[in-house]
Amino acid sequence: MTDELRIFLELNLPKPKEGKKAKYSLGVVEPKVGSHISEVTGIPCQSNEFVQELLRGVRLHFDRFISELKKSDLEKAQLGLGHSYSRAKVKFNVNRVDNMVIQAIFLLDTLDKDINSFSMRVREWFGWHFPELVKIVNDNYIYAKLADYIKDKSELAEKDISKLADLIGDEDKAKEVVEAAKASMGQDLSEVDLMNVKQFAQRVMNLSEYRKNLYEYLVTKMNDIAPNLTSLIGEVVGARLISHAGSLSNLAKCPASTLQILGAEKALFRALKTRGNTPKYGLIFHSSFIGRASTKNKGRMARYLANKCSIASRIDCYSESATSVFGQKLREQVEERLDFYDKGVAPRKNLDVMKAAIDSMVNDATNDVDDGEKVDASAKKSKKKKSKAEADGEAMDLDKPSNVADEAELGTEKKKKKKKHKLEEEPQEQEKSAARANEDAEPKTATEGKKKKKKKHKLEEEPQEQEKSAARANGDAEENGTPKKKKKKNRKKKKKKKSKAEDSD
Repeated sequence: MTDELRIFLELNLPKPKEGKKAKYSLGVVEPKVGSHISEVTGIPCQSNEFVQELLRGVRLHFDRFISELKKSDLEKAQLGLGHSYSRAKVKFNVNRVDNMVIQAIFLLDTLDKDINSFSMRVREWFGWHFPELVKIVNDNYIYAKLADYIKDKSELAEKDISKLADLIGDEDKAKEVVEAAKASMGQDLSEVDLMNVKQFAQRVMNLSEYRKNLYEYLVTKMNDIAPNLTSLIGEVVGARLISHAGSLSNLAKCPASTLQILGAEKALFRALKTRGNTPKYGLIFHSSFIGRASTKNKGRMARYLANKCSIASRIDCYSESATSVFGQKLREQVEERLDFYDKGVAPRKNLDVMKAAIDSMVNDATNDVDDGEKVDASAKKSKKKKSKAEADGEAMDLDKPSNVADEAELGTEKKKKKKKHKLEEEPQEQEKSAARANEDAEPKTATEGKKKKKKKHKLEEEPQEQEKSAARANGDAEENGTPKKKKKKNRKKKKKKKSKAEDSD
């Protein structure tokens, strides 16, 4: 559930009360999405055939429910959705396209069959003319080269031994070919027949050369796509496993037990039907490890190798940086397991091997960074040296005497100008120093004047402060004296009142 869907549902649907069942349910096509909605928002969801039928009708008549939406707009939106979905499915890394490996291994297998059948046809066709050559030369490619070079056996002589030795790679065999041509039992062919044999031999040679180029291409692509699987089990077997699984991601999803019998499906189902023994290995049998193991240990070795191949394929599929460190370490583990089966030497633990692989990968990364910094520093130094050398070369052109004289004259003129400039600058510097001295003196006088003013102000303020203090003292004395006078007056008044009251009595 996206945040937009959650906000839309919370705004448009009433919130269910806690401890009570909601009076509505939300119809959802996907039951997993419905369970997530009910967990997060608490809205009850329902997913069944009735809901699917309702939503099918909604999709069919969607343009009628919304007045502003036209049928053409809906078709365009559906088309855009289909295009975006297909783009998302097709998106891949250009350097890690396993489809190219699948096509290359299919073509390699078909080329092997075609070259084998065509070379046999060349042997039969040219064998009518020179039947002894088949016993001398066994390789199909070399036989096609010789058929292209010899043409007519009657024209062979000792002068051709050196060229034949270059083609075969052995001088003794070249001499045998010349001697066999002299006493050959084959029939003579016309020029037209020999031309056709030569053209067909050239086609076989071209096909075999193309097969070599295709194998080199497959090796490079496998090192780019699945470096760990390639270093563990080889390019051809790894490519066959990827092509049989369908892709590298499908191979990574396979468990080790499935990978072990990949390519032996017929034997597996036959064994399940007849209740016989199931096959021990499929395409993985072509690996050199199983061939080196003893007959009783071939099944154990296949199981162990399938386990390591599944680990390598998962690392190649899901790792961001393509490194073959893990594949090399896994190969070392398989070698140790072979020694354990043969000699009883205890192999290392998987945890220790993986730690060693991670450490080596980190060290390689740091070394690459250091090498890059060194290269940058050396490039900067070389640039500086070049600039210095260019400057020195421009300064010292000794091949031109007139330029030297001109430079000497220019040097004398510059010296004269410098002297004049110094003489002009001396009075200016004296004036500047005098101005600075005056500026330094001015602040000193200003400070002295300020100090004198402060002293005068203090002397003037002292008598004023004395007067103020005397006035305060008098005021306090007066304030203290007033209450005594008032008390005397009050006593006199009381006495008078008493005397009046006594007279009246």
